[in-house]
Amino acid sequence: MRMTSSTIRTRWSPKRDKATPQNRRAAKAAAAVAAGALALSLTACGGDGDGDGNSGTQGNTEETANNVTLPKLDGTSLEIAAVWTGAEQANFKKVLAEFEKRTGAKVTFVPAQDPIINFIGSKVAGGQPPDIAMLPQPGAIKQAVDRGWAKPLGAEGLKELGENYSQGWQDIGKVGGKQYGVYYKAANKSLIWYNNQVFENAGASEPETWPDLLKTAQTVYDSGVTPFSVGGAEGWTLTDWFENVYLSQAGPEKYDQLAKHEIKWTDPSVKDALTTLAQVWGKSDYIATGALQTDFPASVTQVFTGGDQPKAAMVAAGDFAQVNIPTTMKVGTDAKVFPFPAVGDNGPVVSGGDAAVILQDSKGAQALATWLASPDAAQIQAKLGGYLSPNKNVPNSAYPNAVQQRIAKALIDAGDDFRFDMSDQAPQAFGGTPGKGEWKILQDFLKNPKDVAGAQQKLEAEAAAAYGG
Repeated sequence: MRMTSSTIRTRWSPKRDKATPQNRRAAKAAAAVAAGALALSLTACGGDGDGDGNSGTQGNTEETANNVTLPKLDGTSLEIAAVWTGAEQANFKKVLAEFEKRTGAKVTFVPAQDPIINFIGSKVAGGQPPDIAMLPQPGAIKQAVDRGWAKPLGAEGLKELGENYSQGWQDIGKVGGKQYGVYYKAANKSLIWYNNQVFENAGASEPETWPDLLKTAQTVYDSGVTPFSVGGAEGWTLTDWFENVYLSQAGPEKYDQLAKHEIKWTDPSVKDALTTLAQVWGKSDYIATGALQTDFPASVTQVFTGGDQPKAAMVAAGDFAQVNIPTTMKVGTDAKVFPFPAVGDNGPVVSGGDAAVILQDSKGAQALATWLASPDAAQIQAKLGGYLSPNKNVPNSAYPNAVQQRIAKALIDAGDDFRFDMSDQAPQAFGGTPGKGEWKILQDFLKNPKDVAGAQQKLEAEAAAAYGG
């Protein structure tokens, strides 16, 4: 499962920012997001009468809203490519099945590999690109446009997008002022999930600050359970750790500068963030064994299997982690979550997204993109759990449990006050390619967290090459 990240500017102290109108709007949105985030730790019961709401089989898609007009497409065959696997893929296929039912079209899901832009390139070279690709980074959308692969969204899709999305979510799908991307999926990635039974047995409490997190980790360790599970086999999980720490510790201004490579990765602020990360990554007893061989789904399941003696007690993971929590563990009771703790004065909120981009322009492809921009489509997957939509017209009650309802509300309440994280803003070679760039260097740093200076030098060298100097 490949998830990307964007950053919602939130919980920043008014003392830190000048009182510009933009910052006042950000502060207002921040209050809404913070309120939602702080509520996450409350015990949540399953909603909508569909059980615990944490597996890919949850929810009811029999009754769907009918708010979007679609053409009849009998005899039309379409392909849509994405990197999604497992329950995430299965749930998305239910959304596609409803489109087929309404239009008569046949839609085939094409499994892609990371980096998807390379996968798409091979399909284009072979003369068989999918009709639509779900691209996880703004940089990937721009690459698709620059290479002449992507096609602009048509009038019906633009209408649906304008009615259902904040301007900010529309803008991140634009290149050169034209709309190419429909952000169908989002994610709140500033969360740490934990096994409640382990915490109760250890007498541990939910931390609010980084020092509190270290104390909680020690308390859990003293009880006989390894504190953290890390899916280090997938480099994006490590960029999430770094981004949360860096945003909270260095602040939004530095964050924006690093994201654009206006400051170097050898900057002291990067040293501070890596040094902070090493307080966890550098204690081998704090990390479940085999982290660099553990993929993301396994990093979640090993926290919630094994009774009161799982392989680890906590995992830093987005709301989408719910699809990997066993159905025997009730979200909000057995599996709980707290916001990523504040490293600096304020805590971070990081969000991600995947956008539908048309590669073969046709009536059918435009209709499918329009469908994905509708609340009807998003509501189907929202009911299934492990999914978050930036579509503001998806009823909050569609989400299957109170935990996810609060996460979704926080995202929508943020309005336009968000931006994508640096790994997704970076060129693909640096911020989004397995075995290369930031992903590989952070994997090496997880292996040897003492080499802060070496990691900085490598990050800067790779960034300079990717950004063009």
